[in-house]
Amino acid sequence: MKFFIDTADLDEIREALSWGCLAGVTTNPSLYARTGGKLADFEPHMVKIAQMCEGLPVSAESTATTTDEMIAEGRRLAALAPNIVVKLPICAESLAATHQLASEGIRVNMTLVFSAPQALLAANAGARYISPFVGRFDDIAEDGISQLADVVTCVKNYDWTGKNVDDQVEIITASVRTPNHVTQAALLGADIATVPFGALKKCLKHPLTDQGLASFEADWKKVTAQA
Repeated sequence: MKFFIDTADLDEIREALSWGCLAGVTTNPSLYARTGGKLADFEPHMVKIAQMCEGLPVSAESTATTTDEMIAEGRRLAALAPNIVVKLPICAESLAATHQLASEGIRVNMTLVFSAPQALLAANAGARYISPFVGRFDDIAEDGISQLADVVTCVKNYDWTGKNVDDQVEIITASVRTPNHVTQAALLGADIATVPFGALKKCLKHPLTDQGLASFEADWKKVTAQA
């Protein structure tokens, strides 16, 4: 499974890149707002991320609400850099926009997916990536992992040749809150997990690792004390 980072913060992206584990970036209007960014700087900011992550997919989300506006904004975003992926929320308007954008060779990440039927509609429309949300199910006391399992099984049942420029659909596990979400997504065969930087750092941690490091350090101090 590949790791994307779910952020618009340049410093977080830079550090994640330094680990050598990063395969892409996803952003959305909320994440951009948290950086304190202004509307006029949005597209230049996406360009900065795309340049930092050359060769890796970077999802930039459209805020348009009609099909024609989504198509126009999608074309503009895709033109910013060759690795920009246009992110659209699942709805009737975005399906039509995805169909058109995909016919032009523009990659689309369909987001806010919460069910297998939504995912299948997105894939048939031409989405290159589909982002089913996990953590938001937890917020309403439902099981997001079981919903993800349905999406993974349904999408992987079919050949998506001819639907988009890459002839494939990858599932991005989104709304990831915990290392367990990452584990379960990987066990299910999801292609990607897009993880906030805080949750990504949690994936590095384990109490037994901390305990082992402390033990090694203590033992080494004994060795050096005898030098």
